[in-house]
Amino acid sequence: MSHDVDLLVVGGGPTGLATAIEARMRGLAVAVVEPRAAPVDKACGEGLMPGALPMLARLGVDPPGRPLLGVRYLDGRRRVEHRFTAPGRGVRRTELRAALASRAAELGATILPERLESFRQDADGVTGAGIRARYLVGADGLHSTVQRLAGLSAPAARARRFGLRRHYRVDAWTELIEVHWTPTAEIYVTPVAGGLVGLAVLGPRGTDSEAVVAAVPELAARLAGAEPATDLRGAGPFGQRTIRRRAGRVLLVGDAAGYVDAITGEGLRIGFAHAREAIACIAEDRPGDYERAWRTVSRDFRTLTSALVATATSPLRGAIVPTAVAAPWAFGAIVDRLAR
Repeated sequence: MSHDVDLLVVGGGPTGLATAIEARMRGLAVAVVEPRAAPVDKACGEGLMPGALPMLARLGVDPPGRPLLGVRYLDGRRRVEHRFTAPGRGVRRTELRAALASRAAELGATILPERLESFRQDADGVTGAGIRARYLVGADGLHSTVQRLAGLSAPAARARRFGLRRHYRVDAWTELIEVHWTPTAEIYVTPVAGGLVGLAVLGPRGTDSEAVVAAVPELAARLAGAEPATDLRGAGPFGQRTIRRRAGRVLLVGDAAGYVDAITGEGLRIGFAHAREAIACIAEDRPGDYERAWRTVSRDFRTLTSALVATATSPLRGAIVPTAVAAPWAFGAIVDRLAR
């Protein structure tokens, strides 16, 4: 049976578009199905770690934003910070997605306003959304349809955390990613443009983001009178698991491949790495190698993030910032490991 394209990508977010760009750079014919109309947004911290920027540059993408020079943890009484060896960047998700979409279209990827409801695969290919492809990549996020249809979902993690994000029109007071630790939630402050700062609150179900911010006097004072620039947007629950990352000719990348938590802000860098490895395996017709490649590029992120989430959701939560203050060298080593 003939194929319409080499690759069908389900999901037109940053990781899906990076997958399409990787494929076109390898000379593969690609179709991306994405039902959402532009601008496509998402509740997230919007900080690109330093390691993500050269990965985007390799794809020919350079989104506008604000330099991020490091990470600062605060708990009201204590603070500790570590500077990156190279800068990261705060970027509005809509700007990042638009830059990736433009590059994908420039390279000849087809983006279709379709929704995948089902697919079928055989020894030679996969058919879904009316398209026949040699391979299918699921890049459709935390609640992945591809993951579910492929039978790759696993029971969810016990820690059910959620994210809430809103932007404020206020001049940035820092060039760092600020993480304010409260007894129940974390607040991530990320400058993303001139006069625009994003706040992402991570916590258990039912977290009141305004109440969490109000309980941090320093932050509440900085935002006093600031005009909200976007509506409140949510995401989660985090802690999504998969039993494998491949089923035949179907591969999962990014959040669809399983997600620990947004606590370290590393989702995009890892998603771009998944895209690179998945396309390398597809281009060389060795899909069976993807599982090992996925584990290799995800290992540090999953190990360190799992450990931090386990601590943050335990009685030891209150010791996180004091421990970082007492051992700044260890804090710096962890930040560097995640930022590279």
